[in-house]
This record gives sequence, structure tokens and C-alpha cells, in this order.
Amino acid sequence: MKTAIIGTGSWGTALSLVLNQNGHRVTCWTIEEDVLRDIKEKKENIKYLPGVKVPESVIITGSLEESLLNAEMIVLSVPSQVTGQVVPKIKEFLKADQDPVWVSVAKGIENKTYRRISRVIEETGQIPAGRIGVLSGPSHAEEVGRKIPTAIVSASSELQTARLIQSIFKNTFFRVYASDDITGVELGGALKNIIALAAGICDGAGFGDNTKAALMTRGLAEIKRLGVKLGANEETFAGLSGMGDLIVTCMSRHSRNRYVGEQIGKGKTLDEVLAGMVMVAEGVKTTVSAYELSIKHEVEMPITEQIYLTMFENKPAYEAMIDLMSRSSKIENWDK
Repeated sequence: MKTAIIGTGSWGTALSLVLNQNGHRVTCWTIEEDVLRDIKEKKENIKYLPGVKVPESVIITGSLEESLLNAEMIVLSVPSQVTGQVVPKIKEFLKADQDPVWVSVAKGIENKTYRRISRVIEETGQIPAGRIGVLSGPSHAEEVGRKIPTAIVSASSELQTARLIQSIFKNTFFRVYASDDITGVELGGALKNIIALAAGICDGAGFGDNTKAALMTRGLAEIKRLGVKLGANEETFAGLSGMGDLIVTCMSRHSRNRYVGEQIGKGKTLDEVLAGMVMVAEGVKTTVSAYELSIKHEVEMPITEQIYLTMFENKPAYEAMIDLMSRSSKIENWDK
């Protein structure tokens, strides 16, 4: 299959290696001249995925039109908040008879519109929902690029599309499950980044493993509450795109969101942390969307609320933790 990967950060590069390994023709597009040069000349994405060789059979280009020529599948690996700007540009270069499958690998919720990224693609590109899928789950690019065994989920409103994406990406080190709960898969991938910010703050502020375990467990409960309110299946959040992704993002040294939280926990401001980063931490802007959605739909999300206050209203991490611990007593269940 002729595949175009739009955006050649760490994840786009890692997925290009998976597809190349599986025998597909892969063309990657990047707007960054240093990335283009390094992959062409040094066969390595030094900026985003250092130490991993990119074979010559993976084509890299700075021309969006060239990358989309005869593409049967388009993998969107750009930050969630710019997807709505990129999709119309892609549509300009597609031929009238091109009907590619679109695959989103971003994990976010668009600010102000509160759209999941598959909905952004559908509405800004006038693309049938059944031709759109997502890939999500516990999958750090640094490990996928080195062929470390990984399992993720392919989801679409049309199970046939999810299965097609599954068949294209699946191999011996990259196992793909299929789902028709695209709402739950996308929300799990987006919302867990907020809890990863909390886990990082926990680390940076010097709290312990007990604290982080509590944040992760209760964080999953509030992810589920909002997800079900927005139409997701509750069971999805117990799977790879929910609990699985939550675990890896909260615990891993590779996690950008956990890193941002850790630095805030150590006393830095959000602006200071983001100024020193090359890659995007999707959880920062997703926190705004999730906090506003919780108010709009009257869904109790205390951890999300405290992360919002800590990051955007400079509430000290210790005070946020005290407020969480001092909430009224509850009976433990998935609804409280």
C-alpha cells in the first residue's frame, strides 16, 4: 500500500519504520528542513528519534504534493491542535479519484470546539467517518523505533476500516487490536495525558509511589466518567487505549507529559518548561478542553481540575494535593 505520513516527529518516523518493515511504500512529509536533511543525508531523525536508522526505502520529502501522490492511506502525525489546518491543505492535492483511508495518531481534544481529532478530520476535510481511523495505546516512539514489542488499538466507526488499518500495521513486534469504539479509544489516549501531568507533578514535588498509584487509579475513574458521558463504551477504558496508555505515560521516562508535570512539581512555571522543549506535550492543551468539558457536562473530574489550576493559575502543587486528599469521603466505585 502507498502510504503518506504527514509529520515526521518521533512517532511519525517510528510508524514509517513499521510500515516499511511490513513491505508498504512509505513517503514522509516534513516542514522542518533540518529533519529533511538529516534523514536524507544521515539516514536518521536526529532531532526527534536519535539512534534509530531510517532505511533508504523510506522516502522523505518537503513537498506535500509529492508525499500524497497516489497515496492509499494518509497517516496524520501532526499535533492535535493544528490538524484542522493541515487537512484542508492535504485535500487540495488529492486527485478526484483518490479515496484514501485516513489514520490519526494524535492524542488530543481540539480547544474551543472540543472535537476529537477524527471529528476534526471528518469535518474540515468533508471525509466520510467510515474512512477515518485512529491508532492509540501504550506506544512510545523511542521503543517502537527499536522494535520493542508493543500492542496498540486501531479504531474506527466502521470495524472494517479498523481491521484494514490493523492488517497494514500489525507485525511480530507491533501487535494491533481492532475496535469500533473510536470515541473511547480517542478519549482514552487524550485524557490520560492529563493524569500523566499529575504523575509528573507527584514526582517533581517529592510525593511517593502511593500517591502516584492513587492518582492513576482515580484518574482512570474520571477519564471513564467523561468518556461515557461523551458516548464511549466503559469497557474501552480498561483496555490498551485506556489503562494501558495511562500506565506507560505516567511511569515512563520517555513521557513528555510526565516530564512537564515533573518540572512544574519542582517549581518551574509552565512557560519555562515549554520553552525548553522540542516536542509537543499534548496534555497541556487537552487539560483546558477536558476541564471545560467537565463543567459543560457536569462531570466530576477533581484531578483534572487541580491540574488545570496548577498549570494555568499557578496553584502550588502541595496545595492541589491537599485539596484532593481533603475532598468529602466517598464509597469507592466507578461513579464517585
